[in-house]
Amino acid sequence: MNKTLFIAFILAGCLRCSLFQEEGQKIDFSQLGAVEELTESLANHLLELSVAARQKDQAAIADFFTASLSSPPFPSTPQDEKPTLKWLSEHGWQLESANPGPTDRQEFLESFYAFLNHFQSIEDARFKVKSSSVTGDGKTVTGVLKFFVVGRNREGRREWVQGLTDFQAHPQGDEKWQIAALTVTEIGSQIAGEELFDEVGGPLGFTASDPPFVNRQKSGYLYHGASVADLNNDGFLDLFSPGIDRNFLYLNRGDGTFEEAAARAGLEVTPEVGTSALFLDYDKDGDVDLFLAAVGKQMLFQNRLVPDGNLHFLDVSEQAGISVPSYGFSSAAADVNRDGWPDIYLTSYNKFDEIRPEPFVGALNGTPNLLFINQGNGRFSEAAAEWGVNDARWSYAAAFADLDDDGDLDLYVANDFAGGSRLYWNQLVQGEERFIEAAPEQGALDMGCGMGVSFGDYDNDGDLDLHVTNMSSIAGNRILDRLFPDESADGIFLKKTAAGNSLYENLGNGKFRDRSAEAGPFVAGWAWGGGFIDFDNDGYEDLYTPNGFLSGKTMKDT
Repeated sequence: MNKTLFIAFILAGCLRCSLFQEEGQKIDFSQLGAVEELTESLANHLLELSVAARQKDQAAIADFFTASLSSPPFPSTPQDEKPTLKWLSEHGWQLESANPGPTDRQEFLESFYAFLNHFQSIEDARFKVKSSSVTGDGKTVTGVLKFFVVGRNREGRREWVQGLTDFQAHPQGDEKWQIAALTVTEIGSQIAGEELFDEVGGPLGFTASDPPFVNRQKSGYLYHGASVADLNNDGFLDLFSPGIDRNFLYLNRGDGTFEEAAARAGLEVTPEVGTSALFLDYDKDGDVDLFLAAVGKQMLFQNRLVPDGNLHFLDVSEQAGISVPSYGFSSAAADVNRDGWPDIYLTSYNKFDEIRPEPFVGALNGTPNLLFINQGNGRFSEAAAEWGVNDARWSYAAAFADLDDDGDLDLYVANDFAGGSRLYWNQLVQGEERFIEAAPEQGALDMGCGMGVSFGDYDNDGDLDLHVTNMSSIAGNRILDRLFPDESADGIFLKKTAAGNSLYENLGNGKFRDRSAEAGPFVAGWAWGGGFIDFDNDGYEDLYTPNGFLSGKTMKDT
């Protein structure tokens, strides 16, 4: 799967929303399609340049540039390094574009090779089309490329270079292109001063692995998270991860290593394939129990550490009223009715490999989310509709927090396909507690492709701010800038689908303000969960976001 899928998603959404007809815009979609077809062809060929740059393959790199190339030298001289943040520094590069002079192809190539040789090794290099235009004869594409290189510099430190270039390129037939001009307009580097993390999972005993997606039987676009808790009450955190064929439970030995004990604990194989794990003490007996979301029937396992004295999990899904069919993706626990017992909220998606979101922008045909209310006697009752939170917008994640300081827990739900990630206030309605959808009124309606949600006090003002994980796409932004050159309301709405993560500041009065542009932007590609963490121990919350999607055999398949 490549970014063409995302482009199709954007265009389909625009058409279905009928935004152009409403605004009276005259868009020639056939011309737009022709321009994007050429641009996408160039973008795909640039992936081959990316591979050649990563491998420092000079012969392959040279093939991408015309014999008549006349461009300023590629910057290859680093400027003085300056500290910026703890563990990080940055430096610029000497730009030659202000006074290029005559530069032939060979001189340009030598400068580009010198830039690449700034790195001992290159982990990744990418050249992407940020904007483009095509001449009437279709023989020249001009615009702006965005590029980055990540690797080890000459001193062996990790360095990340990012930049922009103006370019001119010509198609050569058979999806091949040559660049006739390339001028770097912006470039800068970030350098890590210390090695902060090492991969130690294998030596510590973590052995779980899933087969590559392309080798798996049909199972939808499902991967499986992990959850941490002290399961045997020994004071050390253990880890559980559901898998495709079996589950994994890693018990912390207390010496920095872990023992895999899923079979012994009764969790190696479960009736359904779990999509995510949630630990909670649902029966309030002093040990932590396990709720497993699933595409199928949901599952609940009682921890028998208390009263049996041994760590073992008993499947109580049926008798607890949890065994409800759904397309469960994730879950969150909270005492929503303040009766002292933890309740469970399940976010539910849909069968994306069989059912397409309708409409593509603002999809409403997901499967309803579920709310399991704990009855305090070992049983739960499903009451999402009764509580007003049976959201059916292809939900990915949810989180609870008391956002208005009234003593009860409110709910935020992240929805995919620009369905609108939603805020639900926990309020009294005619004497009964219910959730009231209030995102638009409170300034927290997020129209990105929501995939994660977290709360944290990023500005240290004593209230909880909101982070919503979304997608960002250079190709998507390129097309939407073409469709909406002006900042129209509809353009702003659709551009949110490709803009990246969102950060909402809690104003302290139940209202939120979108601070994504000022504090970010938070461009993280195909982003998922993540959230707030004080990474550098300076007293301020930082943000972490994992990202990525399917990886195939070529760079076009990522």
